[in-house]
Amino acid sequence: MVPPAQLGVFAACVVLFVPMGMAGYHLSRNKMLFFSGALFITLAVGVHLTPYFPSSISHLFFLPSSSYSHHHLHFSPLHLLPPPSSCLPFLHRISWTRSASPPSWSWSPSSPSRSCGFQRLSRSDASDLLNGSWILVAGDSQARLLVLAVLRLLLDPASMASVEPDLFRRHSDYHLAIADRGIKIDFIWAPFESNITRFLRHDLRHTPRYPDVLVLGSGLWHMLHSTNSTNYGEELDELRRAVRSLLLPVSPHMFWLGLPTLVNSMLNTEDKRERMNLTVCEAYNHEVEERRILRRSGGPLLLLDVGLLSRGCGQQCTADGMHYDGVVYEAAFHIMLNALLIDSQQRI
Repeated sequence: MVPPAQLGVFAACVVLFVPMGMAGYHLSRNKMLFFSGALFITLAVGVHLTPYFPSSISHLFFLPSSSYSHHHLHFSPLHLLPPPSSCLPFLHRISWTRSASPPSWSWSPSSPSRSCGFQRLSRSDASDLLNGSWILVAGDSQARLLVLAVLRLLLDPASMASVEPDLFRRHSDYHLAIADRGIKIDFIWAPFESNITRFLRHDLRHTPRYPDVLVLGSGLWHMLHSTNSTNYGEELDELRRAVRSLLLPVSPHMFWLGLPTLVNSMLNTEDKRERMNLTVCEAYNHEVEERRILRRSGGPLLLLDVGLLSRGCGQQCTADGMHYDGVVYEAAFHIMLNALLIDSQQRI
């Protein structure tokens, strides 16, 4: 009769290697999903095998929570545990140190943030997470600043100096491939919501491959040139329908880049100061909440709340009352990275 230990090892090998082989075959181009699947399966096998190990070995699989410190973790499928899905509401609990120059940020030391173990990923860790992924960002100047934050983390300073001038060519698209990591980054200049909708319904449908990460965001141009929040909401309805109609084989991780906090007195033209006032800003933000474009209201997109982050950084972080220093978009990008870890695990 076959001993229980051998049966356990055989069963564990089947559970481990068959799903991983299938996942590797079907998901080799989506590194985030494959990474999370491998992590989940490895941990599950570890749990099932522990009854067959001596107690001294089994104890290693159940270290007390105090043994973990995300400041000392290296990004590896063996020991980087994504925060649970219940952590999503706490991603924006950021504390700012305004006395520093430039201001700095960290996740709040409150109990939920601490237990979730949110992390500021290093260049190597972020590259590992995004390995083989296509990141597509479509929107206005705020979206372009987010792409800048992405590049600053993924590229070394020398490479960054050579690509930044191309990124900031006025009202233009931008494309970059990081060959050694297989990471593709595209920025689509789409200042109005109708521009994003048209891109989703026409251009994106004809691509041979769909993005793994999709970030959308606009509103400032509509606010300045139309100043009609109801019409803005109607445009968001169309955009939401365009997102939902993509019918992608594997739905990308999708985000909405929120409007920044506008400092009216610092805006650099009279038209902006007149049309982009507090009342108008509140009306536009209300439309975002009411039109079910955000996941928290039943929509498809997870909010990157630039309004909250820019308000936390304060007026010292903006020179024109609209565009903020890189530290604000850096925080938004790290929130996005942690959301990817959570979201990828949920899709297993």
